[in-house]
Amino acid sequence: MSTTASQPEVPKPEAPQLVQSLGLFSSTAIVAGSMIGSGIFLVDADIARVANSPALLLGAWVVTGLLTMIGALSYGELAAMMPKAGGQYVYLRESLGPLWGFLYGWTLFLVIQTGTIAAVCVAFGKFLGVFFPSISTTHWLWHIAHVPGIPVGPMVLGNMEIGVNTANLTGIIIVFLLAFVNVFGLKLGALIQNVFTSAKALSLAALVLLAFTVGRNATAWNANFGDHLSQFWNNANWSSLHPVQVGVGGPTVFVNLLVILAVVQVGSLFSADAWNNITFTAGEVKNPKRNIPLSLILGTGFVLSIYFLATLAYLLVLPMHGDPNGTTVLARGLQYASEDRVGTAALEQIFHSGGAYLMAAAILVSTFGCANGMSLAGARVYYAMSRDGLFFKSVGKLNPRYKTPAAGLFVQACWTALLCVSGSYSQLLDYIIFAVLVFYILTIVGLFVLRFKQPNAPRPYKALGYPVLPAFYIAMATWICIVLLRYKPQYTWPGLVIVLLGIPVYLFWSRRSASQTQHPENQPDLND
Repeated sequence: MSTTASQPEVPKPEAPQLVQSLGLFSSTAIVAGSMIGSGIFLVDADIARVANSPALLLGAWVVTGLLTMIGALSYGELAAMMPKAGGQYVYLRESLGPLWGFLYGWTLFLVIQTGTIAAVCVAFGKFLGVFFPSISTTHWLWHIAHVPGIPVGPMVLGNMEIGVNTANLTGIIIVFLLAFVNVFGLKLGALIQNVFTSAKALSLAALVLLAFTVGRNATAWNANFGDHLSQFWNNANWSSLHPVQVGVGGPTVFVNLLVILAVVQVGSLFSADAWNNITFTAGEVKNPKRNIPLSLILGTGFVLSIYFLATLAYLLVLPMHGDPNGTTVLARGLQYASEDRVGTAALEQIFHSGGAYLMAAAILVSTFGCANGMSLAGARVYYAMSRDGLFFKSVGKLNPRYKTPAAGLFVQACWTALLCVSGSYSQLLDYIIFAVLVFYILTIVGLFVLRFKQPNAPRPYKALGYPVLPAFYIAMATWICIVLLRYKPQYTWPGLVIVLLGIPVYLFWSRRSASQTQHPENQPDLND
């Protein structure tokens, strides 16, 4: 007799899963570290020129602070309700539908995340040039072409230098270095984020402390505050009118206080953006239902407070109004700080020649930490999109050893490097600020939708002040969008075009995904 033994089935190995390894401190560091880049050291010069009032300069940051804090409080409910990788992409998908989630992810990949990483990494290269002069945007290794500016309605398209110089090459090296480092597990990326966020927080705190003590001077105080704060409130009353140029090369019109505060949000909101990045990594946060809402509140609260104090510090060290042809830091003032580097100007006024080196070192730390946080977080959105069949299939796979979205990190790095070489990231970021605000509005609208559609869904944390504060956010942000559409079309219509280009891409991805699901045996794996 002979018997045939049946072969035992070999179980298929489980696909690697994201590992929950981020604690509250690391989560808060991602919020704060992603927010603090180079903007706070630069944008106050432009805000000061447009607002033309110390009170309105600080008022711009108050508006930004209110919007961002209400946004963070509202996102806390969504994050606790849906603690999944992808964050805002998931919230839009679940509340308004997959198209809106995709359009956000598409815009994030095309411009928002990658463009910001490119900008801060090239800024790293520029400020490294303070210590190594051979690193410069004018030191070309391979100059491909110059694209002249072409007026298109209220915009100027082009005016870019395409190629590789020592500054953007440094930026590209940082881009791929951070992608490579973040492949080796979230703990390593989080450690880097914790160290650099702590360092940049201490740098900003030191700047504020110095300005409030040894840096404060009588010239700046008299110019910006005067007796009984008479200078402080100058041009900040309801009857004051402020000149604003419509578009690029358009007519100059005069607007009131509410309009001018909305116009200047382009700079302050951009500097305070990326606070939502922690939601992208929700699948890797310990006790996410508690730690994500708490990290949003702590991180945004700290950064917005330090931004307001930093701007006040500038006013204590530098007169707001100045002469663009002035030969000293005080003569140029805050409005006309050299190349808008108000942080550098403030430290030069305090320490004279050594100030530029101190600020360059602070910005190097700040930009490196910002780029690391955004690189780490962004890849998680593309991972979530891929899992839904709306992005390259390989991006939806995790590194089996380190449980990280390695493919997503390097796809993101490659596109970011291309933006660095093309020189287009700065214009793209200008174009997309409006679209970013629109997506924030839509996400908070989604909070109301989910309260209606899923009233009994578990909500470990509920948005503080609901429905009043979220509705106030929608009203304020909508007002800013209307003002920007009217007075700054160069920042609005191009962003909308970039978003709308995602619609045919969504239809392509979704149809191919549906086709592969129905007939997988007949479909080549083109997504890879």
